[in-house]
Amino acid sequence: MSSKIYCFDFDGTITHKDTLLEFIKYTHGLAGFLFGFLRYLPLLILMKLHLYPNYRVKQQVFAHFYRGMTVGTFNKNCNDFARDKKNIIRKAAKIKLEEALKENAQIFVISASIDNWVAPFFEDEFSVTVLGTQIEVKDGLVTGRFLTKNCYGEEKVERLKKVLTKSRDQYEIIAFGDSRGDKEMLEYADKGYYKPFRR
Repeated sequence: MSSKIYCFDFDGTITHKDTLLEFIKYTHGLAGFLFGFLRYLPLLILMKLHLYPNYRVKQQVFAHFYRGMTVGTFNKNCNDFARDKKNIIRKAAKIKLEEALKENAQIFVISASIDNWVAPFFEDEFSVTVLGTQIEVKDGLVTGRFLTKNCYGEEKVERLKKVLTKSRDQYEIIAFGDSRGDKEMLEYADKGYYKPFRR
């Protein structure tokens, strides 16, 4: 009998907002957010034109806002953000998560967002494994660099493969996503659903 696995993208699939942008606004205020993004506007435009890698822009923006912050402060901000922003979770996504739990399936949230702020959204209600982009910390400080590859596209499948303990044919994988970054994960699944919770 196959083991059932549910794989969810986070931003735009489980949530109805991009949590990187929301997290920056939460920690730095709207003025700080706008100032930082104006600084990187040329790179953001190049990224949209596919002339500059997505992960490099993301890392530079992340470093601008969080490099040098203690990891304790960063994690407190992540926990507070998840507590205060529960309303960004789509109701339909929450229902599907609850259904997956009742089936005793393994649940993975596979996200390009930083796992430090993704994981706290699930700690109180859902038993899930978060496979997100991980950040580098040295001497207790956030360096602004990523410890792993940006968890996007093919990297989502690679991260999932690393945690599966049995051969692929022993799993039934159901995946949910909403963007180009989820294409490979949806194709890897037995059943892939694109933008399933939009209502």
